[in-house]
Amino acid sequence: MQTASAALMPIPGHIDPVPVPRAAVPRPDGRIDLLGLSKLDLRMALETAQLEPKQAKLRAKQLWHWIYNRGVTDFALMTDISKTMQPWLANRFAISRPEVVEAQVSTDGTRKWLLRAPDGEDYEAVFIPDADRGTLCVSSQVGCTLNCRFCHTGTMRLVRNLTAAEIVGQVMLARDALGEWPSTPEGRMLTNIVMMGMGEPLYNFDAVKDALGIVMDGDGLALSKRRITLSTSGVVPMMARAGAEIGVNLAVSLHGVTKEIRDEIVPLNRKYGIEELLQACADYPGANNARRITFEYVMLKDKNDSDADAHELVRLLKHYQLPAKVNLIPFNPWPGAAYETSTPERVKRFSEIVFHAGISAPVRTPRGRDIDAACGQLKTASEKKSRAELDRLAEEKQAALG
Repeated sequence: MQTASAALMPIPGHIDPVPVPRAAVPRPDGRIDLLGLSKLDLRMALETAQLEPKQAKLRAKQLWHWIYNRGVTDFALMTDISKTMQPWLANRFAISRPEVVEAQVSTDGTRKWLLRAPDGEDYEAVFIPDADRGTLCVSSQVGCTLNCRFCHTGTMRLVRNLTAAEIVGQVMLARDALGEWPSTPEGRMLTNIVMMGMGEPLYNFDAVKDALGIVMDGDGLALSKRRITLSTSGVVPMMARAGAEIGVNLAVSLHGVTKEIRDEIVPLNRKYGIEELLQACADYPGANNARRITFEYVMLKDKNDSDADAHELVRLLKHYQLPAKVNLIPFNPWPGAAYETSTPERVKRFSEIVFHAGISAPVRTPRGRDIDAACGQLKTASEKKSRAELDRLAEEKQAALG
């Protein structure tokens, strides 16, 4: 449960720590939101509301099932909870969903949701359907501190971390939209989760860990850790903890194979260099040929896409003896970007060089480009509004606050 000590969260930026204020926003109705609480915190919330411990333990188990296995948000629908207990719960607690500002569907079936937190901050989630799987791309922060130069999200300022409830809420909302309750492994569309949305997950470690713990819990959402991937731009000190404490698959935003190029396009490289990053990958708990580390590599014309770059990539992966797969991502352009997309011929040649060295290097088909849902394109609509509209909204917010 959130405490006053969580009001200031130090988030290491690529140069200096960035203190990001995150005051918990209480609900206007005074009720406590149960979404995102651990099993223990859920039980403690009930005890704090004066339910005796034995009763709180039973009710917490029932509520957990209804929230995460059945997707129910209305206490009156919880049939194994007595008619007298239902209003008692409803008066004190809530089970929320993120507010949907806008829901878009791409021509290729990709869905994107623009979501709004109670404090008015916006973030996005994307669902990508495929023939044999469906992947939800989940955000961990409002904005981003990394400033990767090819990434539109990286041009946003970092506003704050998302809470565990806001991270889990993206999964719940997707399940709602896909009609996938009760939560069962058979026949569902949402099969995989990637922490690849807005933000750097390892700069919001505790909330991401707590949220994924709920997602992986066998009594609820029950998604296997083998179907969850956490992507980092290379926050080296947190990688071993992520492997040991969360245990999901690792993806690394590499995007360059020399210090000069990676310093330019992934500024975090100036803090944690490529050799240090690859050694951390080699040390990542649980990485093996059955659970390879994925290296994300966005293809930028005349920047990182030469034959020499491909050969150096192979050399590095072999040197560190990494069980690796390389995802080659055609650059998704956005207005004002300093880069261009590599030609299909160049991408194909790069892929062939890596493949011939015995390393899988598929070219990822861009998805959701027409709704700005593709890799690197997430940037909330609040950032796209005109200055006049932003001013008007600010005035309305101020008026509402009195």
